[in-house]
Amino acid sequence: MIAPTPAFYEFFAGAGMARAGLGKHWRCLFANDIDRKKAAAYRRNWGADGYLRGDIKDVTAEDLPGRADLAWASFPCQDLSLAGCGAGLQGERSGTFWPFQRLMLELGRQHRAPTLLVLENVCGTLASHGGKDFTAICRALQEGGYRYGALVVDAALFVPQSRPRLFVIAVREDAAIPGKLAGAGPLGEFHPRMLEAAWRRLPDAVKENWIWWVASAPPPGRIGFSELIEDDPADVSWHSPAETARLSAMMSAVNLEKVRKAKSTGRRIAGTAYKRTRRDAAGRKTQRAEVRFDDVAGCLRTPAGGSSRQIVVVVENGKVRSRLMSSRETARLMGLPDNYILPDNYNEAYHLTGDGVAAPVVRFLAREIFEPALAPALQTGAAVSGRPNPSKSHLIPPNPIYRRRSHSRRP
Repeated sequence: MIAPTPAFYEFFAGAGMARAGLGKHWRCLFANDIDRKKAAAYRRNWGADGYLRGDIKDVTAEDLPGRADLAWASFPCQDLSLAGCGAGLQGERSGTFWPFQRLMLELGRQHRAPTLLVLENVCGTLASHGGKDFTAICRALQEGGYRYGALVVDAALFVPQSRPRLFVIAVREDAAIPGKLAGAGPLGEFHPRMLEAAWRRLPDAVKENWIWWVASAPPPGRIGFSELIEDDPADVSWHSPAETARLSAMMSAVNLEKVRKAKSTGRRIAGTAYKRTRRDAAGRKTQRAEVRFDDVAGCLRTPAGGSSRQIVVVVENGKVRSRLMSSRETARLMGLPDNYILPDNYNEAYHLTGDGVAAPVVRFLAREIFEPALAPALQTGAAVSGRPNPSKSHLIPPNPIYRRRSHSRRP
């Protein structure tokens, strides 16, 4: 017997990168984003069926068709980022977590709560407001009737881009899951010290519902950055020798030494550079160019200004060339195929990719956790009926305190 195809809602959908990662054997019932340009790109690639553009605060449970097995929410990171303003979950942007939580509570009252919830955000979420914001997220999930855990996964395991992100994965308390998915404690690279520290700060009552999700390490063999760059990109031009010289003049001695070593290899080496504001020996702010040649790009960011656009630096035959990273290269760094349709405008395309989730990471999590976690319910029909099926010994049974909880309070 073939299990039913799992269905999902995608909130803060952006360019639909979570959808790209989940793959064709998942059904998207509903997608939402407030941004007009992102909505246009989403529809060009995925169609308009089930898509609602608008503020999540205005979305109601009645807008959500059917019952999803998974609800994905890559809610805005600006107020939680270490580089942000520090407003946390009370901020205007990252505070949109609460309307999402309200929707999940509404679905629960209608007996349509998704079996899995996935929250994706920056790792700064763990330490925001001394850990209080992460505690608030966990408490909200608990009071919504979920068990939860988290992993930190760096996209660099799958694509040549350094992009660690936090993934909070919650499963309904009335759902049984395979025991192999839960460990006795933190284990391996997906549970780094910062995650363990955040867990330790949780109140004991909130720790009751914690799951240390288990995922195997992906196999090695991802491509390097040098393999995905374009020789003749359509939307950016190579810098003139004078422009490249100005970039080199912005490098510190340490970074100039990296360039020298790259030249000394006699090989063609591609690297990346970011312009950053640093303080000089006198304490004055100055703009510096920081380069890397480890075949991994720096973390893509949205192009709020010129300094946030990543620069490609190629060393070959003793010469250095430079240019802005092309929009197609940014898409490749997010694991999107070359037939993914990007906006024609360079900044729009860069913003779209720099603000997304790496699709191969989503596929990895789906294979390792989402699909195995949903398998018991999908195979027995419990995902449709809402009834648990804890009859098999290899399953972690539903939480026995589930029915004693109130699911209507906001932490």
